[in-house]
This record gives sequence, structure tokens and C-alpha cells, in this order.
Amino acid sequence: MRSFRTEIENPVVAKDIIELEQKIREFKEGKVDEEKFRSLRLARGVYGQRQPGVQMIRIKLPYGKVLSNQLHRISDVSDKYSRGRLHITTRQDIQIHYVDLDRTPELWAELEKDEVTLREACGNTVRNVTASETAGIDVDEPFDVSPYADATFKFFLRNPICQEMGRKFKISFSGTDDDTALSYMHDLGFIAKIKNGERGFKVMLAGGLGSQPRHADLLYDFLATDKIIPLIEGVLRVFDRYGERRSRGKARMKFLLKDIGVDAFRELVNAEQKALSAHSVKFDVENYPISQPADVETPVVQIENPAAFEAWKQTNVIAQKQKGYVAIGIKVLLGDFYTDQARKLADLVKDYAAGELRLSLRQNILIPFVKQDLIPYFYNQLKEMGLSDPGYNRLVDITACPGTDTCNLGIASSTGIARELESIIKNEYPQYLDNPDVIIKISGCMNACGQHNLAHIGFQGMTVRTKDKRIAPALQVLLGGGTIGDGVGAFAAKVLKVPSKRGPQALRLILDDYEANGKGRPFLTYYNEQGEDYFYQFLKELTDVTNLTDEDFIDWGTSEKYIKAIGLGECAGVVIDLISTLLYECDEKIENAMLAIENKQVSNAIYHAYSSMINAAKALLIADDVKTNTQAGIVKQFDELFVDTGKITFDKPFAEVVYQLQNKVPSQEFASNYLNDATVVLQKVKTFRNKDIAENSTL
Repeated sequence: MRSFRTEIENPVVAKDIIELEQKIREFKEGKVDEEKFRSLRLARGVYGQRQPGVQMIRIKLPYGKVLSNQLHRISDVSDKYSRGRLHITTRQDIQIHYVDLDRTPELWAELEKDEVTLREACGNTVRNVTASETAGIDVDEPFDVSPYADATFKFFLRNPICQEMGRKFKISFSGTDDDTALSYMHDLGFIAKIKNGERGFKVMLAGGLGSQPRHADLLYDFLATDKIIPLIEGVLRVFDRYGERRSRGKARMKFLLKDIGVDAFRELVNAEQKALSAHSVKFDVENYPISQPADVETPVVQIENPAAFEAWKQTNVIAQKQKGYVAIGIKVLLGDFYTDQARKLADLVKDYAAGELRLSLRQNILIPFVKQDLIPYFYNQLKEMGLSDPGYNRLVDITACPGTDTCNLGIASSTGIARELESIIKNEYPQYLDNPDVIIKISGCMNACGQHNLAHIGFQGMTVRTKDKRIAPALQVLLGGGTIGDGVGAFAAKVLKVPSKRGPQALRLILDDYEANGKGRPFLTYYNEQGEDYFYQFLKELTDVTNLTDEDFIDWGTSEKYIKAIGLGECAGVVIDLISTLLYECDEKIENAMLAIENKQVSNAIYHAYSSMINAAKALLIADDVKTNTQAGIVKQFDELFVDTGKITFDKPFAEVVYQLQNKVPSQEFASNYLNDATVVLQKVKTFRNKDIAENSTL
């Protein structure tokens, strides 16, 4: 692997990239454990994919905002390091696939030249902060949530309180009561409100999807904007300390809330108040960069097919609150578009809009600040790019994760069936082209990256087994999910499972019945009034696996016989239990704390020191074959097994040493003292560990 040095001016970013390069080299030389290395690269957006020897790179784009120069940069990187395809995710990120691990530091350095990051796009971190794609232009919004989403992203990026949590953590900002950012399925969801002339948010806590979806609890009806960052910090501190660590499947915030309840959780957050870096954080809304629309003359254009243009305009043009401007939605099939399209799009918005794009949670693109008289010109330009399909955010606009195309966890194809269903809707149900009331979402497995739990009609990749033990790809059919609004949503019910090749027929039966019996009602109303069993009865004929043909054993999008192959999932992060690695990390955290004190970042220094003490205690517990779970449990177990027994002595119980950070206001003096305590803890742990090794080696 060739030597790599970045030319990035920001020293913090440069250090990150150089560290990634060094760790890759050490990993390949056998000096870094595989699990530790996986954790490090995931927190830097480098994710293993189904195909061996290559990586998926996730590019973190806060609230989906992409500037023209950034899209050019991403396109250049994709062409140079990948295959020229860009994939929009349901968290407003962009992913590129088939990247050589050795080249990821170079790739990251290239992106950072236009302030695009990979940091914390994966792993046990605060993931991309999402928001309504219409933020700043929505005719119904009380205010623009973009500055708040942006500030949240920046505050917690590289923040030590959220680098090694038990699992990932997701935050969203909805601009209106329509809740288009889906607050009810996030760890923390914010909905813009104004109360007595003051800006604030309704706050939803501990929602989630996956195999056990959970509706978020209401934490606050109204929280003033200056309290948002302190609240998030307090919640993250509690989640870090009390969240599950041993069982990855139960390590999300939703399980902690299920166990202790929202009132007990609120008490734990309140107990962290003294430790917070700030109790009020003002947002510099006035200096938030506002997009400036281009002042251009309107080109003269000819519309070749007026009917097609009108159909597109009906579904893809959105009114803005700014007079004289509209936003144009681009329906992106399966979220996939290509660098030649991306560059032309970047130039188009730079020259004729405001130089900005928004990626949506439904894997689409929105162009804000288009002059109304430029609509025909944009249509023609998008048509030349192959991006003028009508049906933006309509039934024909299906959301799907990559599934078995590239994901280790994929069970059945999601992209292949999505293409087939879109074709059926276009050709057999054209009346739904302009229907925004029915939403279809598809995931290749139970982890719900395609958000199938939230769909009116959802499909989840599974398998079915015949009596002669043949395995065929299958789809769980889910019905009745959707966003109701203002923090309220419904999770779809699992109706039944059908072989994948019968997915189209399942859709036909559902839509035909809706046509016949829906009586003009919204789909959710129709579903709720009919009831789950009603749908089971007219779909159950599709579940029969006694009459499968050879075609049923070939999944959508492939010609090969289906083989169930599930790899190790990385999206949830990893648990690292090697003693030497933990103690090595303690040294790093002590060094980070010292550097933070020098830079007067006292809260960061305190948390680095805290993390060092937790890791040191965990190392000895693991050495004694003691199972560890939460950080709070580690502290308690360490006192019981090492301090109370006199194996290691402190002036006070270990818990009192560690939990000083809860009872002291962050200051330079306390940070220095606390760091000294952490250093002493680490020294005593190392001394005990070395003595223990020496004694055991002579036995």
C-alpha cells in the first residue's frame, strides 16, 4: 500500500484521514485486531459489502443538502475510485460501492476538498441528521429547520460522547406537522413549532424500525430552540452509559426506553445537567447561508410533448413559499443515478437555480429556487438527462434498499421486485401516477433500511421452504403503515408471506380491491376499516408452496438459482472485547483528553477521561471472564470484584471516582483533576494486569 498524506488544510480532518491510512496498514500487517479495525472504519463511513474485497462508502450529507461543487466532487470521486453510480439512501446520504479499502483514505481526502465528510456515516455513532427536504421553502412551515439540523450535525461530529455507543443513534427535524422527516421512528425526532411567538420543537424519543418497530414517546410538547443541543447531549450521555452493550440486537435506544420508561429516562437525563457542556445553545440563524437564486434570462424552449410535460408538472413541481419560485422534484428510480447525470444536474442548478440540491428520505432529488418561467426549460434539460419521469412522491415512486445486490444482510432482492412493481403500476394502473396517498416501500431483510414498516404497502425479503426442503426467495407482505402527522405514525402489520415471484400478483390483488372497495377513502382508512384478516383472506392463495415452479427459485433481477447467503451485518456496529485493544484505547483517550485540555475543550476532555476509566475497568472484567453489559454495570461490577475485595485500592469507591462528572460543572480545573484520576486508574489497572499475567505465566 503506497504512502498517503492528505493536503487537507483542516488539521482535525487531516489527522482523521491519516489515522485511517495507518490503521489500514496496521490491520494488513496483523497489528490491529479485525473487530477493532471494523469499528474504526465504520465510524469513517467505510462499510463492508456482500462482494468480498471491496467496500461501500457512505457519504454523510446533513439533511440531504448538496451544493453544485460538492456534487461535482462526489462524481469525480465515484468515477476515480468506483464505478460511476451514486445511490441515494433513506437517510439522505450518498453511497458508492466497489471501492478498494486501500484507496479509502485518498477518496476521503478528495471529498474533504469540498467539505464533504465520511465521518460517522456508519458505526455506533450519531448518524446523518435528516430533515424535511422542503425545509426553507415549505409554504406551511413555521420556520426553516435547516439551521438547527446543520448546527446539530456540527456539534456532535467527532464529539467524544457519541463515538463508541452501544449502537447507532438517529436524529430528524420535520419542518411541519406533516412530519415528513418521520420523527416517530427516530431516537430523537423534532417537529417545528411556534409557541407564544417563540421558536421551538415538539420532541419525540426512542422510536425505531427493524424487526421490532417502536413508536416514539412524546418527550416534550414544546422545547425552546436553545435547549435542543443540551437535551441531545444529555440523552446521548444516558444512552452511552445505560444502553445495552452485550446483545447487539437489543442495544438501540428503543429497548432502553421499553425497559425503564420515559419518566425514569427523563430523570436520568436531568441527573446529567451539571455535566453538560452548555445549558443553553443559541443558533446563529441570521448567518446561516441562504441559497441565492441565479438571476438569468429565460431561454426560449419548445415542448415536444405537451401532454407528457403537463403530467410531469402535475406531480413533480412543488410550490415554494418564496413568491415566483417553485421546487422541482426528480423521481430517481431506486435512488440510483450516475455521474454523467450528476454533473449536468450540478451545472444546471448552479446556472439556473440556487446551486443547491436536496436529497430526500424517499431517495429522490429536489431542486429548490427555480423561477416559475424556467419550468419548461428545466423539464427539457431533465428529459435529456433521463431524469424527467413523472410521479415524484407518488405510488409509482417506490422506496427500496440495495438488498441482495450489495448488502451482507440481504435475504431477497428488493431492487429487482421494485422495478417490476413500478412497471406494473405504470402500465396497468396509470390512474395512480398522480396518487400521493399510497406509498410502497421494500426492504431486503428485517432491518428495514427500505422502511417497509412505514409503508401503506410494504414488502420484506424472506425465504420459504417447501416440503422437500427447497428454499425459495419470499416477501413478507405488510399493510397499514404510514405517517399520520405531528409525531404520530402507524407501523404496518405483517399480513402473510408469499414467494417473491408472486409479489406482483399480491400488489394487483391489493390495488384491485382498493379500486373496488376503497370508495374514495385514504388507503389507511380503507385498511383500518377492512381489518388485517380481510386482506389475509384474499391473499392467502398466494402462500401455497406446493405448486412452485423452477422460476420461483430464481429471485428478481438474476438468472441464477436462489441461494440464501447472509453475511455479517455491520450497520449496527460491533462490540470489541479484546483486553489489549481496550487498554490501548485507554492510552489514546488519555492523550485525547490532554489535547482537549490544551485546547480548552473541557467537556471533551472530561468525557475522554471518563471513557478511559470505563474501558480500563471493562478490560479487567473481561480478563476475569466476567460478562459486561452497560457502562453503569461495568462500574458496579468493578467495585464489587476488584475494589471491595482489595485487589485494587482507591481512596474512594470506583463509582465515586467515575461519577464525579455528573456532580461537577465542567471547568478547566475539574477537567485536569478528573484526567489525573483517569491516569491513576489506568496505571493501577495496567499494574494489576501485568502482575496477573506474570503470575499465571509461571503456573
